[in-house]
Amino acid sequence: VPAARRRGREPMNAVAHKLCMLGDFGVGKTSLVARFVHSTFSEKYLTTVGVKVDSKEVALPGRAPMKLVVWDIAGRSQLDSLNMTYLRGASALLLVADGTRERSLHAALNLLMQSRTLLPDATIALAVNKLDLVEQWEVAPAALAELRRSLPVHETSARSGAGVEAAFADIATRLAQ
Repeated sequence: VPAARRRGREPMNAVAHKLCMLGDFGVGKTSLVARFVHSTFSEKYLTTVGVKVDSKEVALPGRAPMKLVVWDIAGRSQLDSLNMTYLRGASALLLVADGTRERSLHAALNLLMQSRTLLPDATIALAVNKLDLVEQWEVAPAALAELRRSLPVHETSARSGAGVEAAFADIATRLAQ
């Protein structure tokens, strides 16, 4: 058994990539991370203060595994200097919007524009969350269709788990290319 495995560390062949979660408050960033990393969901709303870091190894067909180091950044509609510091070194961004709040989609797209100055080459995807409440969505299907022309868009539910693995797997696959 290799020494790294005996000590509980990742094997040397797992490539790590920093992925930052960006979106307005209450869109479900923390819940998406909990669903992805721990396969859990909680009804309790806990505001993220600053940043919370978690990780998960993703298996990629025909490739070495990839470790996604997920930075769950406190919800904001604008990036301040502290949040810009958290973004440094990120390979990917998962923008998150709440399908039941159209303004959260505008906030996510605004955050994308702001982050592009620091991370012009980052792999980007958008998760429109709360698919389990689709009958209450304010975000129009036509708006999502338009966004899909320039951005990978995933419809997710942290509560049910729908679309969550696919959103993170899409990012990992594109990072591996």
